[in-house]
Amino acid sequence: MRFTTGMLVCLTLGTSSCAVPNPYYDASKAHHTPTGFKANYRAPCTDLTGSFLKWQWQRLWQGFPPKKPQQPIVGVTPQIAFLQHNITQPSVTWIGHASLLVQVNGLNILTDPVFSERVSPFAFMGMGAKRQQAVGLPFKQLPHIDVVVISHDHYDHLDLPTVKALYAQQGGAPQFFVPLGINDWLKSNVTHGHDEHITALDWWQTVSYRGLELQFLPVQHWGARGLSDRYRRLWGAWAIYHPSLRFFFGGDFGWSKDLADIGQRTGGFDLAAIPIGAYAPRWFMQPQHIDPEQAVQAQQALGARQALAMHWGTFPLSDEPLDEPPRLLAEAVQHAHLSIDNFWVMKHGETRVKEGDVWRVVHE
Repeated sequence: MRFTTGMLVCLTLGTSSCAVPNPYYDASKAHHTPTGFKANYRAPCTDLTGSFLKWQWQRLWQGFPPKKPQQPIVGVTPQIAFLQHNITQPSVTWIGHASLLVQVNGLNILTDPVFSERVSPFAFMGMGAKRQQAVGLPFKQLPHIDVVVISHDHYDHLDLPTVKALYAQQGGAPQFFVPLGINDWLKSNVTHGHDEHITALDWWQTVSYRGLELQFLPVQHWGARGLSDRYRRLWGAWAIYHPSLRFFFGGDFGWSKDLADIGQRTGGFDLAAIPIGAYAPRWFMQPQHIDPEQAVQAQQALGARQALAMHWGTFPLSDEPLDEPPRLLAEAVQHAHLSIDNFWVMKHGETRVKEGDVWRVVHE
C-alpha cells in the first residue's frame, strides 16, 4: 500500500509543467498563464515534489496508516427502482468519494464518476489507491446518464474506464461538462476526436442545457495526470441551477476566498456537496484539501442551506483513518452551534429526495 499509493501521488504531483502553450490563454484573465492556469488567491506551490518526498519519509518512520478505522464503514442497498423511474423529484445519491448521482428536472447527472477499483495511471497493473468500500450504485444499475460534470483531472476524479463506458452507454452518450483543457483530453482519449458531447467552460461561465443552467466556478486546487502537465488543464467546482434545486458540487479544494466570492456572486444554494477527507498531514494537504472544520466554514461561506459530506471513506489517499472525517465533522458542527441535520453524512448507496425545503432518506 505504501508503494502503490505513493506512486499515485508522485505521478499526480509530477514536476513543473513543461512549456507547452496554453491554447485557451487570455491575457485579460488573471488566472490564465501562457502555459496553463493558476489559482486566484494563492501562488502555485513550486515544491510539491519535495514536500511529497518529505511526507513519504515521515510515513516510513511513523508507519502507514498511522491509525486504523475504529469501526467499519457500512453502505446501504441502493434504491434502484426509485432511481430508474424518478423524473419528478430532485434527489441525490452518494456513489462514493466525489461520485454523486443527482436527479433534477427529469435529468440524471453524475459528478466526477469513478467506478474503478483503483485510482491510478497504473490501475490495470493492480497499482494505486484501492477502493475500500463497494460502489454505492453499480454502473450497470445506473439510469441513463444525461449529464456528466468533471471538476478536475486527478485520477480519483477523472477515471478513464468510467468515462469511456459512459460515452458508450446504451441510449447515447451523455453531455460532458468539463474545465478548459479537459475537453481536449476527452477528444484524444474517449470520443475519438468528436466534440459534440463535450462542453468546456472557464471560471464563471454559464451554459444552458435542457432546462438547467450549469456554471463553472473557481476553487483553490490544481490538476495533472502525468509528470509534466501540472496546471495545464483548468480545475474548479460546479453549480447546477433549476427552480427546484440550486446545487453546488465542490469537487476538491483547499480553503480560499473563492468560496466567499461564490456565495456572494451566486446568492447561495439549497445543497452543497463539500469534501471532508484527504486532509492529513495538514502541513502538506492544507493548500489543496480542506478539513472537516473548514468544510463547515465552507458551507457558511457558500451560503448553502444544507450540505452533504463527500470525498471520504472510499479511497485511502492520505494519512487520516477512513472513518475519522465524519467524527471531526460532527465536532465542528457542534462547535459552530449548528445542527448536524444541516450537514449530512450519507452512507454509500444512500439516496435523499427533496420535498419542498425538506430532504428525506429514500427507503424501500
